[in-house]
Amino acid sequence: MTEPTARRRGRPPRAESGDTRDRILGAAREEFSERGYEKTSVRGIAKAAGVDSALVHHYFGTKEQVFEAAVSVAFAPALAAPDAIAEGPLDSVGERLTRFVLGLWENPATRTPLLAIVRSAVNNDTAAAVFRRLISAQLLRRVAERLDMPDAELRVELAAAQLVGTAMLRYVIKVEPLASADLEWIVARLAPVVQGHLTGE
Repeated sequence: MTEPTARRRGRPPRAESGDTRDRILGAAREEFSERGYEKTSVRGIAKAAGVDSALVHHYFGTKEQVFEAAVSVAFAPALAAPDAIAEGPLDSVGERLTRFVLGLWENPATRTPLLAIVRSAVNNDTAAAVFRRLISAQLLRRVAERLDMPDAELRVELAAAQLVGTAMLRYVIKVEPLASADLEWIVARLAPVVQGHLTGE
């Protein structure tokens, strides 16, 4: 009788690979969110996911690559921003973009991974470079293409700076009274400024 072939150490059977990969990504998002990029290790991610650290390297490679994969998944909801801009007249694009971005931060399901991204990017050059590549190539440039205005990329970057700054103060640093202010009050005051960046002369 032929002995069954032993699996290589650290590798799950093919049927389990998708679930294992997702579990590693989930653990990575939590570790980066709680500890930031500097203090997160591949070994810590593996422990949180209940796998061997070799398996993390097998699926993702280096810590930087794990971070980029985790960020890409976490950032996916934000990639709908270009569609949000396209759905409606240009003179109300500022309000649509403001509601969309702040809505991501208001929702606990998307806020937690966003916090992981921002905290890591602020404190580490490698994490910042990963985030910059992602946000430039997949979000800001696509929004600028939909906007179809002179100096569109610069306009979108200024609008993003306004919204990210607000998000940092409200959701990350939690400066009062902004942190507790009514969302509609914030949108009413912020949207015209964002509109000015996007379409103003």
